[in-house]
Amino acid sequence: MELPKRKIINDPVHGFISIDHPLLFKIIAHPYYQRLRRIHQMALAHLVYPGAVHTRLHHSLGAYHLMCQAVNELKQKGISITAEEELAVKAAILLHDIGHGPFSHALENVLVPGVHHEELSLQIMQQMNKEFDNELDLAICIFTGDYHKPFLHQLISSQLDVDRMDYLTRDSFFTGVSEGVIGYDRILKMFTVHEDQLMVEEKGIYSVEKFLVARRQMYWQVYLHKTVLASEKMLVKIVERAREINAVSVSTCLNMFLHHSHNKEEVYQLLYQFCQLDDFDIISSVKQWMMHEDKVLSTLCSNLLNRTLLKCKLQTEGFSEAEVEIKKQAAASQLNITIEEAGYFVFTGEAANTTYTIGDEHINILYRDGAVRNISGVDNPLINQTLSMPVKKFYICWLLTEAAFNAG
Repeated sequence: MELPKRKIINDPVHGFISIDHPLLFKIIAHPYYQRLRRIHQMALAHLVYPGAVHTRLHHSLGAYHLMCQAVNELKQKGISITAEEELAVKAAILLHDIGHGPFSHALENVLVPGVHHEELSLQIMQQMNKEFDNELDLAICIFTGDYHKPFLHQLISSQLDVDRMDYLTRDSFFTGVSEGVIGYDRILKMFTVHEDQLMVEEKGIYSVEKFLVARRQMYWQVYLHKTVLASEKMLVKIVERAREINAVSVSTCLNMFLHHSHNKEEVYQLLYQFCQLDDFDIISSVKQWMMHEDKVLSTLCSNLLNRTLLKCKLQTEGFSEAEVEIKKQAAASQLNITIEEAGYFVFTGEAANTTYTIGDEHINILYRDGAVRNISGVDNPLINQTLSMPVKKFYICWLLTEAAFNAG
């Protein structure tokens, strides 16, 4: 009798990750999955944190590893999870980010307006399911939340899922920002299921609190860092300008989404072309457009590649029109462009960090006496008064003038 095939992947965050089922091998070997190697997990954060060059594939495998641990913990506590369900939920977490486009969230709704990456993930999973003779039926059912055991879906997507646990831990590791360390192993040990809902045992409250604090700090210190924000907004402006002036990319597939407006159904018909896109298409185009005759596009591209980034300021109040106008005038004068074109170098917006959303998603705590309470209702001032409050900041990005730059 032939022994089942098994491979071990050495991950810098979690150690050894085991892959031990033919379906999981097929998923990982598929070109659509391998494409995740070419998409940065944290977009342009490496311009601030040089170590943040990990990819969506790294994160996917890490989330899969945590899913394996979560399932084992629940099974040891007597929670009924069949072999088919276990395989399906592992397949689903491997594929949960398969629909991300180039540079992940930085270009979300920019290259493919109006279509969220989770919608594309579902379409890609359904396409792969046809190739796999419907072996992903149950995985898709769990992924969409249609399965009769909601806790399996909640392990993939909820306020406290293995997706968030891996990206906080991994992003903290690769950026070197220790505030993101969450003690995920303790949370996994505290997972339980009550009435088919995923919950945390009472003694895990403080681990959940640490998770929420870490998530909030990582948002402001890393994900919404002013320089990361400025660089990613520059990338968005490059795409917008290329689209406005019909700049042609060396990437045929990129041109299909850059210069043609598609509704959702049309995008779904172009899944193969979408799955050819990755960070390299964007970067090669940016390098190409450095030589473009359009001053706005060439300057944006050159500045991004050479890390001559826009300045960025965040504050709790909005910025006055007068301040924006002054900075636009300065940019227009320095680059010899129009005031309208200066809008590509001077612009405002809002950045929001909601650590815990009180809505459809909950983190439920199961007490020893069988009572269930939402984490927001736990007698803990830190959670009640701070973590449940959304924080919004206004930002302004602008071109630093030569005079200001020379003045230091």
